[in-house]
Amino acid sequence: MTQASIDVLGIGNAIVDVIAHAEEEFLAREGLVKGTMTLIDASRAEALYQLMGPAIEASGGSAGNTIAGLASLGASGAYIGKVRDDFLGQVYRHDITATGIWFETPAATSGPGTARCLILVTPDGQRTMNTYLGACVELRPADIDPDIVAAAQITYLEGYLFDPPQAQEAFRKAAAIAHAAGHKVALSLSDPFCVRRHRAEFRDLVDGHVDILFANEAEICSLYETDDFAAAAAAVRGRVEIAALTCSAAGSLILADKAEHRIAAAPVARVVDTTGAGDLYASGFLYGLTRDLPLPICGQIGSLCAAEIISHFGARPEVGLAELVAQAGLA
Repeated sequence: MTQASIDVLGIGNAIVDVIAHAEEEFLAREGLVKGTMTLIDASRAEALYQLMGPAIEASGGSAGNTIAGLASLGASGAYIGKVRDDFLGQVYRHDITATGIWFETPAATSGPGTARCLILVTPDGQRTMNTYLGACVELRPADIDPDIVAAAQITYLEGYLFDPPQAQEAFRKAAAIAHAAGHKVALSLSDPFCVRRHRAEFRDLVDGHVDILFANEAEICSLYETDDFAAAAAAVRGRVEIAALTCSAAGSLILADKAEHRIAAAPVARVVDTTGAGDLYASGFLYGLTRDLPLPICGQIGSLCAAEIISHFGARPEVGLAELVAQAGLA
């Protein structure tokens, strides 16, 4: 790869997480099923937001979480995602840039409002999520800044954003710019249902535009239409330079050339919330890659970051990940 001034650029859904405590009675009154995620429209999002109690608002989204994790590790990061020029759009921009991440994607001046995930946490710790996608799915090829893509050692694409055709074009544009600059493209499959909806397009993207693939067992099996993880792993081998396949408590499997590395999950005293585990695994793995560390070490850093994130609520680290990696002697 040629020299780059940014370690990783993430492209994904720019979603503001709005987190508030709620009693069981509130969920029942509003017809919410505890522990689920529901897509909602703008009017429902506004009504529910007004009913929620005091909340913490923070930038979210899968790729956004990954880039924030990289910042916590000490890497340089940038982000491309679409928000609206509204209050929550300002919240998103301030929160993500406060971590040191470059984020200059122009806000939309018309159309849907900034995406938000309204998260209600009941006393038992369960998270009930209501997501309004809004402006984030309006990302267009014109939002891809060629200079930023060309400056990034790795461009990381979030599979959740793959539904809109314009976003698919944006992905291909970014991949072409990255490769022309001599850099790498990574993709997270993100969700098996999204893969199922666009399987042919995802396979085309993987085969022709992706160097580094992240997927869990369900996602990689969905991509290759099999219930057998070993068969899915065999199918992806050779299609990308590196495949990092996560297997929850069983750790991860890294495939590259003819090599195969099995990485154990990092120990965690108690699993509190698995939200963001895959996002933060990608943070650690990409951090290692940008430091030219051996693939097994990249996987171990990924496992360590994932273990930190599942030990508490929320998809952002509560302690500096760089310190954890140093304590573990991994970098």
